[in-house]
Amino acid sequence: MTSIKIKLMVSGKGMEGSLVYQVIHNRIVRQIDSGYKVWISEWDELAEMVVLEKADSARRRLLLAVARRIKTDREQLFQIVASLDRQGIYTTDDVLVRFRAWEYAGSFERFMEEVIVHLKELGKVRTSETYTMAYRNFMCFRKGVDIRLDEIDSDLMELYESHLKGRGLSLNTVSFYMRILRATYNRAVAKGLTRQCYPFRYVYTGVEKTLKRALPLKFIKCIKQLDLSLHPSLDFARDMFLFSFYTRGMSFVDIAYLKKRDLRNGILTYRRRKTGQLLFIKWERCMQEIVDKYTLSCSDYSSFASSTCRF
Repeated sequence: MTSIKIKLMVSGKGMEGSLVYQVIHNRIVRQIDSGYKVWISEWDELAEMVVLEKADSARRRLLLAVARRIKTDREQLFQIVASLDRQGIYTTDDVLVRFRAWEYAGSFERFMEEVIVHLKELGKVRTSETYTMAYRNFMCFRKGVDIRLDEIDSDLMELYESHLKGRGLSLNTVSFYMRILRATYNRAVAKGLTRQCYPFRYVYTGVEKTLKRALPLKFIKCIKQLDLSLHPSLDFARDMFLFSFYTRGMSFVDIAYLKKRDLRNGILTYRRRKTGQLLFIKWERCMQEIVDKYTLSCSDYSSFASSTCRF
C-alpha cells in the first residue's frame, strides 16, 4: 500500500512554506519538492488544496497555477504507483525515480536548453542566441520557476504578453519572443512530449510594419569626409560602415568572410551567412578604394577584413 500526501513545510514564522509531495511505501517516507511556495493562510491542510478566496487578482493567478500543477503532479504520482503495483515489488525510491524522469521529460526549461544546444551543434549560433534571449526573458517572467510543457496554455501566454507590453516593448518585440516560444512548443509537440493545445492563438505573433528610418545622405557625406588619421580604430570603423552602406547593407559578418574570388567581372557575389541567400552587387570605385586601403600591405590574404589585414 502506497500513500501520497501533499504537505506544507514552513521553516520559520512569517515565511512562506514549501509544498512537498510525501510518498510512503512500506513505512519508508520520501519527499519531493514541488517548487512552489504558499502562505499558511493559502493552504487547506485537510483537503490538501490551495485556498483562493482571500487572494487578490494577481495572487489568485499564481495560486491557480499552483493548484493546476499539484493536481497534475498528484495524478502522475498515482499513475506511477498503479503501474508499479501491477509489476510487483518496488520501493519508495522507484516512485521518485519515475516521477523525476517524467518531470524531466516534460520540463519546459530542460527542453528549451536542449533545443539551444542542438542549434549550436548545427552551427546556427545566431539563432541559438535569440532562443537563449527568449528563454531567459520567459524564465524571468516566471521568476525562475520551471513549468511543464503540458501546463503551457493560452491563459499563460496572454499573461506573458501583458507582462511584455507592461515593460513598454513594441509589438514586434513581443511577437519576436512569442514566435520563438511557439517554435519551441511545436518542437515539443512533434517529439510527442505534449499534445497540441494551441496556446498562442490569442497572442500577437505577426510582424507590424515600422516607419523606415534612414540616415540623410548629407550625414553620410560628413562621415566620409571626416579626418580620422589620428584615430586608426575610428577610421577603420568608419570604413567598415561605408563599405556596408555601399554594398546595400552587407552585415559585418558577411564582410569578414569576403574572398578575392567573390569578385568577378565587376560583380560581387556572396551568400549571406544568416540565411544562405545568394546576392549579387555591382562593384563600384568607392568599394575598391576601401578594399585597396586594407589589402595593399597584404601579400597573401583571403579577406580584406581578416586578422592579417588589420583585424
